[in-house]
Amino acid sequence: MNIEALQNYCLSKKGTTAEFPFDEHTLVFKVMNKMFALVGLEKWESGNQFINLKCEPDKALELRDEFPDDIYGAYHMSKKHWNSVNVNSNVPAKRLITLIDYSYDLVVANLTKKQKESLNNLDS
Repeated sequence: MNIEALQNYCLSKKGTTAEFPFDEHTLVFKVMNKMFALVGLEKWESGNQFINLKCEPDKALELRDEFPDDIYGAYHMSKKHWNSVNVNSNVPAKRLITLIDYSYDLVVANLTKKQKESLNNLDS
């Protein structure tokens, strides 16, 4: 998956914005101002094509066991709750999409009632 396809998919999720809150190289996707995905663009351009995705702790460990060379605890993030996924690896594209959806859904599930109502009232 190339960066444009990845960005387009993430932005297709309801209420998602793309921002650079840390520096000009770290693209962050948020839903209702909560992060669900990060991409290091400078590293991406150099061939290290990873996306950091939120995950429940037990599921994060399962994924790391299933794909030991392609999924691991996210650098500079809580490794308990975030995985780095090698986008162009043994992780099938459909599985990557599922993991992005899972991260988004996990963040949405933890929004406040008011935030969920605001999200539901947005146009798709």
